[in-house]
Amino acid sequence: MIRVAYLGPKGTFSEEAAHQFFSEPTNWVMYESIMDVLEAVYKEEVDKCIVPIENSIAGNIHMTVDGLLMYDLHIEADLIFTVSLHLIGNEDSDIHTIRTIRSISPAISQCRDFIMKHGFKCEYTDSTAKAVQLVKDASDNTIAAIASKRVAVDHGLKIIKREIQDNSMNHTRFIVVGKGLVESVEQKKTMMLINPNNEYPGVLSSILNVFSALGMNLTWIESRPTGKKLGTYRFLIESEVAQNDQRMVKAIRILETFEHQVHIVGSYSTTIL
Repeated sequence: MIRVAYLGPKGTFSEEAAHQFFSEPTNWVMYESIMDVLEAVYKEEVDKCIVPIENSIAGNIHMTVDGLLMYDLHIEADLIFTVSLHLIGNEDSDIHTIRTIRSISPAISQCRDFIMKHGFKCEYTDSTAKAVQLVKDASDNTIAAIASKRVAVDHGLKIIKREIQDNSMNHTRFIVVGKGLVESVEQKKTMMLINPNNEYPGVLSSILNVFSALGMNLTWIESRPTGKKLGTYRFLIESEVAQNDQRMVKAIRILETFEHQVHIVGSYSTTIL
């Protein structure tokens, strides 16, 4: 039976996405933070994990990106999950009693307009489900959480205000991560890490020109510090081209000719949940 880790506690969007994506018999393991989830794969406590990497409102989730690079893990699939966020409180709470909002950082970012409109103070937690549990434990009508309808029902709390995200078309992208590189027969995208051979003006532009010249569409670009010296960066680049596509093979050969280091983080297809 496959062992899969995700961000807990019970009721997180990660749990919902994981249960929808994996159809085979699965031994589920919950961890308290995204970094703990990724570390579990690295330490082989689990076979795979599922973690959020990007939101259509809040943008990229840097702790996921940094964990991927820190533990040298690989992406096996990505999935798009529709996210609806609600203001959740105790039974005697309403919109006028709330003073403080608790949730995970990406969820708070996705509801920034609503929070600013009401002047709420924000307190950050490791997950939306943890935020709801803290609200329930506090039994305080001045504190509310931002989370899903499912976790509100599970904890017996009420939804004070529905659909509070800044954009109704709110989606989170999750990735399925393993320790080894898996070559899927349904590869449609490839994520690669590129370490430039040197820092010079236009280095990123020169790298991107390689993909443009070969007619390769890029869907994701993220720069992260190398950790070696201030102002030095490496680039995560995703293309809508499979790893075994001849254009990808040629692009990597050209980049390596210019002495850039290229590391394949994964080649995979997208699932819409």
